[in-house]
Amino acid sequence: MLQYIGKRLLQLIPVLLGMTFIVFLIVRAIPGDPAQIILGQQATKEAVASLRESLGLDNPWYIQYFHYIGQLLTGDFGTSIKTGVPILNEVWPYLAATMELAFVAMVIAVVIGVNAGIISAWFQNSWFDYTAMILALVGVSIPIFWLGLLGQWSFGVELGILPTSSRFNARDPVEAITNFYLIDTLLVGRFDQFIDVMKHLILPAFCLATIPMAIIARMTRSTMLEVMRSDFVRTARAKGQRMFLVVYKHSLKNAIIPVLTVIGLQTGLLLGGAILTETIFSWPGIGRYIYEAISSRDYPVIQSGILIVAFIFVMINLLVDVLYSIIDPRIKYN
Repeated sequence: MLQYIGKRLLQLIPVLLGMTFIVFLIVRAIPGDPAQIILGQQATKEAVASLRESLGLDNPWYIQYFHYIGQLLTGDFGTSIKTGVPILNEVWPYLAATMELAFVAMVIAVVIGVNAGIISAWFQNSWFDYTAMILALVGVSIPIFWLGLLGQWSFGVELGILPTSSRFNARDPVEAITNFYLIDTLLVGRFDQFIDVMKHLILPAFCLATIPMAIIARMTRSTMLEVMRSDFVRTARAKGQRMFLVVYKHSLKNAIIPVLTVIGLQTGLLLGGAILTETIFSWPGIGRYIYEAISSRDYPVIQSGILIVAFIFVMINLLVDVLYSIIDPRIKYN
């Protein structure tokens, strides 16, 4: 197992290197000059040229790229052109915000999606099965921005029971320790703030969870139907075991591998694909951070932000592969 993990980690090097090259070229293809954007349209050509030289933007693209790779090899992810702050010093709060949102969203998606798929397979062709699969189809099809605005209007404006933006109440700010506010509020013993942070999470988390929830539900139903037709399931039922134990203990364990693959992929996608949700709910996450960097042509932030998200994505996939062998001992990595 350790040898397999080591090989996978070595394979990440060319993957991430190729990703940095592609992103570097795409970023340079975005119309607009960072120096011109920083100084404004009224700046003189001499001032723009001077700033471009100080930022190293006057060098050929391949020199800029090798300079960027050299910085990465020393652990330097660059400095934001817009703020002048090293990226590693300012990216963590944004990344923590997205990770907290994605984690809560995936918990919702997994709990509801897996159980909906199991019950649909258990009571195949019942009213619950048809209803769950129709809702799953709607969940995959519905636009996130529309669902987010609908949730804000329904639960925030009309009912007034849930906040519609930000991570906490601005009148009672959370003391940032880990920047995971659910954890930070518990560390300082502020259970009232914990409830407030949870309320701020509900709408964006449910909005973000709709698509993975629907995909997980459909995949779980499909795999469970296949496993429940197996001989060992019929044998367990013939021995008089309760249907609940047959489904959740025997069938689910054998059907979970494809579902786990979907969960891993969807978790990685949530980290980088939450831009719409973060924008609608004014959530200060990594997606919004990169989006604002694109608007200001902040090349180092765009490159390093995408690199961090890509690294987390491939590490999640590696973790899923390791979990395969833990859940199913028949799977061996030699």
